[in-house]
Amino acid sequence: MIGWTKGFTAEEGRVNKMGLEGERQLEQYLIEQFEWFHRYPELSYEEVETTAKIRELLTEAGIEILPYPLATGLVAVVRGTGKAPDGSRKTLALRCDIDALPIVEEAEIPYVSESRGKMHACGHDLHITAGIGAALLLKERSEELCGTIKFIFQPGEEDARGAMKILETDVMDDVERIWGFHADPTNEVGVIGIREGYVTAAVDRFGIRVKGIGCHGAHPDDGIDPIPVAAAIIQGLHTIVGRNVNAFHPALLSVTKVQAGTTWNVIPGEAELEGTVRTMDREDRVLYERRVRETVEGIAAAYGAEAEITWIDSAPATYNDGKMAQLCGKVAQSQGMRTVPEEMSLGGDDFSYYMEEETMGRQIPGCYLKVGTGVGHPIHHPAFCVQKRVILPAAELLAKVLEEDLKQ
Repeated sequence: MIGWTKGFTAEEGRVNKMGLEGERQLEQYLIEQFEWFHRYPELSYEEVETTAKIRELLTEAGIEILPYPLATGLVAVVRGTGKAPDGSRKTLALRCDIDALPIVEEAEIPYVSESRGKMHACGHDLHITAGIGAALLLKERSEELCGTIKFIFQPGEEDARGAMKILETDVMDDVERIWGFHADPTNEVGVIGIREGYVTAAVDRFGIRVKGIGCHGAHPDDGIDPIPVAAAIIQGLHTIVGRNVNAFHPALLSVTKVQAGTTWNVIPGEAELEGTVRTMDREDRVLYERRVRETVEGIAAAYGAEAEITWIDSAPATYNDGKMAQLCGKVAQSQGMRTVPEEMSLGGDDFSYYMEEETMGRQIPGCYLKVGTGVGHPIHHPAFCVQKRVILPAAELLAKVLEEDLKQ
C-alpha cells in the first residue's frame, strides 16, 4: 500500500481528513501522476499507455479492476462495507475521460507534451488524476462507505462516442446514479460550477452533397451550377434558428465546411457542405433535422439540382438531476469552496449517454459539474493549462460527494 495512508484520520465529518504531512504526500503523489499523464497524451482509442498507467496506480493501491474486455480505458471499483441509515446499499459511478486532442502544445510548462501534435488541451489529465485521487481516498474509507462506487476511466470522449464502448459492457446495469466533471478555465481554483437542468447540448452533424451538372465556366447555361445552390442552402439553413426555434431555447446551426470545384474556368458538378446542430430541447432536436432536410431539398429543387443529406446524431444533451446538483453544492461549500451557476454550453459531452433510456434501457439520474482550474486559455487552445493546485481539492470534493450520495 502507498505510504501516506497512515496519515489519514476522520475529523469534523470530512472524508479522509489527513494530517498535514499525509495531505502533502498525497498531493505531491497526484501532481507527479498528473505531470506524467500530461507528458504522454494519447488520442481517442489509442490510450494504451494511459490505460496501463491508470491500471498500475490503482493496482498498487489495492483497488479492484473489473475484468471488462476494453481495448483502452478501464473500470475500477471500491466496495464499501458500511450501511446507510436506512440499511440500503447503492451503487454509484464516476466518469473520468482519458483521451487527448490532436493539437501542438504551446503551453510554457516544464512537463510539456512529449508527443508532438498531441496534447491534453481539454483537461482530461486532471480528470484522470482527480478520479484516481478520489478512488484512493475512498478506498481508505471503505469500511464506512454505504455501498459501491465504480470509477469509469473512459476512452474516446473527444470522438463523442467513447461512452458507447463502456456501455457495450454490463458495467452500468446496477448503477443508480452517475457523476461527471470537467476542467473549467473560466473560474479560479476553489470555484465549482453547478446547476440543475441542462448543461451541455445535444450534438448532431450533417453532410450535404449538392448535385448539379458540370460545364464550361463561360457557358453556365449548359449545366446546373451547384455553387449558388450551396450558397442559397447556407442562407436558408441559418434562418432555422431565428424563424423555427423558440427564441428562449438555446440552439445553434453552423456550416463549417464548403467545398466545390477544382479550377477557375470549370463549373463543377457537385458541391459539399458539412456542419453541426446543437440543441438542448428534445423536440428542437427533432425539429432541426426535419427543417434541415426540407430546406435543403426545397432549395435544391428550386434550382433544378438534387441534394443528398447525411444526418449523424451524436451525444444527447446533458441534464443535471436537481437533488444531485443541490448535494454537490452543499458538499462543495462544506469543503470551503465557492459555488457559482454552471455555464450552459452548446458544446457536447458523451457523458449524457450514461443517463439516456435510448442507450441504457432506463433513465439514470446524473450530474455533471465544472471544477475551476484557474482563469486562462480556453479548453482546446494550444496553450490551455491546468493549475496543479486544483488536483487534490478536486479529488477530495469528488470523494466527499460520492460518499454523501451513498447516504441519500
